[in-house]
Amino acid sequence: MFRLNLKIALRNLWKNKGYTLINVGGLAIGLASCMILLLYVAYEWSFDKHTSGYDRTYVVYNNQPNGEQIVSYPWTPGVMADELRTKIPGISRASRSTYPAEFLISYNNQHFKKNVVFADTAFLKIFDYKVLQGNRDQMLRQPNSVVLTERLAKILFGNENPINKVVKLGGTEDLIVEGVIENVPVTSSIQFDYLGSWEMFVKGNPWVKGSEGNWGNNYCLTAIQLQDNSFFEKVNAEIAGIYKRNIKEIRSVASIHPLSKWHLYDKYENGKSVGGKIDNLRIFLLLAFSILLIACINFMNLSTARSEKRAKEVGVRKAIGAARKSLIAQFMLESVLLSFFGMIVAFTLMEISLSYFNGILSTQLTINYQDWKFWSVLIGLTLFTGLVAGSYPAFYLSSFNPVRVLKGLNLPGNSSLSIRKVLVVFQFVFAVCLIICTVVIYQQLNFIKNKPVGYNRAGLVEIPIEGRLQNDGRMKLLRERVLKSGAVTNASVFSRSLSMGGNNTSGVSWPGKNPKEEVLVNFRFAYYDFVNTLGTKMVLGREFSAQYADSANVIINETAAKVMSLSNPVGTVIDWGGDKKTIIGVMKDFVMETPYQTVTPMMMMLNSSADGEGVLVLRLNPSQSIGTSMQQIKTLVKEMNPDFPVEATFLSDSFEAKFQNEKVLGILANWFGGFSIFISCLGLLGLSLFMAEQRKKEISIRKVLGASMMNILTLLNRDFIKLVAIANLIAFPLAYILINQWLSAFEFRVGISFIPFAIAIGLSLLIALLTVSAQSVKVAKSNPIDALKYE
Repeated sequence: MFRLNLKIALRNLWKNKGYTLINVGGLAIGLASCMILLLYVAYEWSFDKHTSGYDRTYVVYNNQPNGEQIVSYPWTPGVMADELRTKIPGISRASRSTYPAEFLISYNNQHFKKNVVFADTAFLKIFDYKVLQGNRDQMLRQPNSVVLTERLAKILFGNENPINKVVKLGGTEDLIVEGVIENVPVTSSIQFDYLGSWEMFVKGNPWVKGSEGNWGNNYCLTAIQLQDNSFFEKVNAEIAGIYKRNIKEIRSVASIHPLSKWHLYDKYENGKSVGGKIDNLRIFLLLAFSILLIACINFMNLSTARSEKRAKEVGVRKAIGAARKSLIAQFMLESVLLSFFGMIVAFTLMEISLSYFNGILSTQLTINYQDWKFWSVLIGLTLFTGLVAGSYPAFYLSSFNPVRVLKGLNLPGNSSLSIRKVLVVFQFVFAVCLIICTVVIYQQLNFIKNKPVGYNRAGLVEIPIEGRLQNDGRMKLLRERVLKSGAVTNASVFSRSLSMGGNNTSGVSWPGKNPKEEVLVNFRFAYYDFVNTLGTKMVLGREFSAQYADSANVIINETAAKVMSLSNPVGTVIDWGGDKKTIIGVMKDFVMETPYQTVTPMMMMLNSSADGEGVLVLRLNPSQSIGTSMQQIKTLVKEMNPDFPVEATFLSDSFEAKFQNEKVLGILANWFGGFSIFISCLGLLGLSLFMAEQRKKEISIRKVLGASMMNILTLLNRDFIKLVAIANLIAFPLAYILINQWLSAFEFRVGISFIPFAIAIGLSLLIALLTVSAQSVKVAKSNPIDALKYE
């Protein structure tokens, strides 16, 4: 019986090639869209799950009161790891490390800027990357030791054995290679090319040694591994008071966050994890299965639209004894076959489009043909699609009364038609929601991008201070040469990139401060002419100047002045860790770390030598071309720091990179929203085909009686416009709820206006009119004799 049903199904699909192509195309787009989105969700879900004990590994968070709010971040004191390992039961390992940063590594006059993490010996036991060469237990014990990834070892040494070879760090420190580990997976939140010892980090940053016992100085990542997850509640409770137990004045509360959730649940509000990228993944999952469901609905509409052509077949088969079960089995088999053909086409679409999506998503999505999970999902989706898409047509077509259909009586079309109308409305509800959401995402992105940041980003360039530029006044000399070259109009030095966060303290006091109040203040070091270089301005007082002795003076921003409630900030003496500082000016607020949140209090001190870490900030000369200016700058930097490659970053590019998540959401909504609209159009086409077939004689009579082309088009399109209008009415409140929920995550957000809804109305009506008119014109132009003649 199966073989017979298969032959009938194949012959029927071959006979109706147009119907088959439309259905296969719709299902292929739906399946390909669903699979690509599922691949992306699986990729994001796999982050930080590459080491064996990831499910018992946690990152320590510092939850610090800041005015009326609690600020949470994974920056902790250097003494935290030892304290946890020795004093809290249930913790098997604890490690401290820096966050990845680019440092120069050299071998035989080859110089490369690569990401390094400085860590203690426990790091490679918690994150147990596969060791390719060397002894894991001995790694990072010596101050001058280094562990390379396989990729970097290949770059530096080719096919040579790297063990015990000597490389240089930053052009000065000799390091001995004592191990090679596997490349860090792209799905790791901690990306590095080599590991250095913690002692080497302390040597390069003497201030670290001085703050070893300082629980108020947060500068490293602390990771712990539990003996068993049954200790989680106890450890989390014990760790909460660790700051208070060491320094009574500190109100910070520590907590542990699962490593496996670090990537997706990265957003904190008032000391609690409230989501993050996981919210986008939920949207993508909903989008994936909604598009697949729309493809299934489209199949149902097209199948039932052909009901008159299949009616006699059903009647004859029932008349000669076919049971309803066998008819259902035949129609379901046809549906599964179409789903199978659709998946073959979907495979082709996926292979073609994956490279494009990898480019816009900055991912490395691949189809792993050796993974049984992939094949399980693929086969499951194919069967699911086939069964869901074919269920309604199978039960509907097999229900025909053989006597009625063989006598040529009318089919029970009204109920079928009403169900199809409901399905088309559902398709357009989803399409309209997507249109509205896409427009609002675009508006929000533009709103944040165009929000004033407090300085002029255009023509602002940063160059990292490294190597020879860090000492002996070379940075001052470079600044003077760059200014004399005419390539820039202003130049200054800043201790951190303008696009980065980082250094902060809660140890600042001022007159009138409540002793119990703990305010987190960002602190940075700057050189002369910083205000003019940024293109901002002073609100009160002055900036640092070589004409004054400003070593004990500070500049604060507007937010800090408000938090301190100082009526006349200039001249006020504040206390920072026992050192007295005098406020000489108030600078206009400017955005640093993220444009999504309000500006935090900031304090700037003078770096009069311009030495040490940081960036050289340059404002390009607008009177000459950017290419000429950049070439002059790079030549001068290379002359003074020949061992390091010149890296110049435009602030506008760094600022743009902060919107990656929203850009990804907008791009995916655009693409897959377009696919869902296209599939919805196929469903609308199916319904218009059915209604045109049902009203063929009516249209012919109207034409004979003198109805014009426009009268007939109006008649045929009117019902569909009603369906789309109903879909809009249902979609508007749904879209409003969804988009309002999404916008609530932003501190700064655009207002929801009528514009997205107007665009949705216009687009949906235009799409419906074009789709239906394509079939309506064909029917209106047909010869009425063909429909009215009697056979």
